[in-house]
Amino acid sequence: MSTGEAPRRRFPLPLDKLSPQPAAKAQPRELLRPQRHLQQAAQDAARQAAPSGLGMDSAGVRLRMVQRLQREGLKDERVVQALAAVPRHEFVDTALAIQAYEDTSLPIGHGQTISKPSVVGRMIELLMAGANARAQGQLGRVLEIGTGCGYQAAVLACLARQVLSIERLKPLHEKARANLEALRLGGRVRLIYGDGRLGHAGAGPFDAIIAAAGGEDLPEAWLAQLAPGGRLVAPMLAPGGRSQVLVVVDHLVEAGVSRLVRTLHEPVLFVPLKSGVL
Repeated sequence: MSTGEAPRRRFPLPLDKLSPQPAAKAQPRELLRPQRHLQQAAQDAARQAAPSGLGMDSAGVRLRMVQRLQREGLKDERVVQALAAVPRHEFVDTALAIQAYEDTSLPIGHGQTISKPSVVGRMIELLMAGANARAQGQLGRVLEIGTGCGYQAAVLACLARQVLSIERLKPLHEKARANLEALRLGGRVRLIYGDGRLGHAGAGPFDAIIAAAGGEDLPEAWLAQLAPGGRLVAPMLAPGGRSQVLVVVDHLVEAGVSRLVRTLHEPVLFVPLKSGVL
């Protein structure tokens, strides 16, 4: 952020003070494109109209964003409130801040983009439907693969006991740390610079795992670190190998026997999952 910008704030309103309107009937889902090419993201940002009459720090502008997401099918009120609480404009460059509450991805540097709010909401909503989340009333301990600028980690922190997030690009890891420290999350988010494909066995197992990059299949390390009753949500190459879909994996335990149950959901388009650190 540039010198002279107003200091970052904590979440502007308590979650229980937000009152989103009831969701309208969900419309058919289109292909989710959370991380399109940077040129396309920039073009979309330029075409979008800036919110009028409300400042970026206003709870009203975030409420208007989540009401739109509800009309498009987002149903979990806890996810709605978390999205409404996090100041998304604090996670993007100042020049793009006026587009922060449109449902679009935006460049965050280093060849990456911040995911669309609708995609973040959809994936977290799927996590919230896992067995452990239902039993605990929250996400418990979460592993996030691909911190990016830290926006999704901040939303997860509203819904989880603890979030451990891994980023392989050092400049983004450092940017996310600065962004999240400004929000004063009270230690609920722990950031790791490392290879996300390996997960973080030393801190596992996890009640929920969420990934912001997709490969041909899910790494075995992720599956091994998923706690009984836990749920994993990630993009993966669809059968046939021509596109990506959201994959949900549940670690079920029935009559003392553990098994992993995989289900496929809607098409998505994420950046490739890569190994190593940069």
